[in-house]
Amino acid sequence: MADPVILITGATSGFGRATADRFAQNGWKVIATGRRTDRLEALQAQYGAERVHVIEMDVTKPEEIAKGVADIPEGFRPVKCLFNNSGLALGTKPWPDIRLEDWRVMVETNIMGVLHVTHEVLPLLKAAGRGASIVNVGSIAGRFAYPGGNVYGASKAFVRQFSYELRCDLEGSDIRVTSLEPGMAKTEFTAVRTYGDYALNETFYDGAEPILPEDIAETVWWLANRPDHININSIEIMPVCQVPAIPKILRK
Repeated sequence: MADPVILITGATSGFGRATADRFAQNGWKVIATGRRTDRLEALQAQYGAERVHVIEMDVTKPEEIAKGVADIPEGFRPVKCLFNNSGLALGTKPWPDIRLEDWRVMVETNIMGVLHVTHEVLPLLKAAGRGASIVNVGSIAGRFAYPGGNVYGASKAFVRQFSYELRCDLEGSDIRVTSLEPGMAKTEFTAVRTYGDYALNETFYDGAEPILPEDIAETVWWLANRPDHININSIEIMPVCQVPAIPKILRK
């Protein structure tokens, strides 16, 4: 039997890169997508073109998604798991002290990106048959509101509900759908949210033991390898140091 294939959006850092490593090291083929070509090429060089196929792709551009999926070589078809990982937050200020452009980018990435990628990849998942799965990255921000969360939190609430609705639409197809909802995690997330403040990205987690990308990769591995008749609807993950309440840093 051919090695199973996972398609990962946002595979150049954080959850996506760690998940690519986890699957490539354990017998799966990986289709890695992202905007940073140098990082995609480094990933492919590490595991070889027979193990990793890369697609330079911006999820806010439907034409790039359609072309990237159409050009997937036969050796990486069908797709057994889709990991919709691409997403971002921009800005920390509450309304009305926001930048409307940030809201647009979050909607285009976190909502429309998930919709377009899912639409294009679904035929490849259906071809994989029983046991195929979709894992959509939501967030605890989709459940727990906080000052400055505004459109980011709303976009992740959309991801959760979309996952449930998609699950209903796919009834009878044997495709599983999960909303994976992490809490505080140390990736490049805070640096992106603060427009490139990588120093803050490091100090933000001082005194905490956050979720690491490898923790999420292990969770995605577990989800993709459940028995074929099992669907995990949602998983909410927080580090022990975090509780479902407004973070202390925002109460100061």
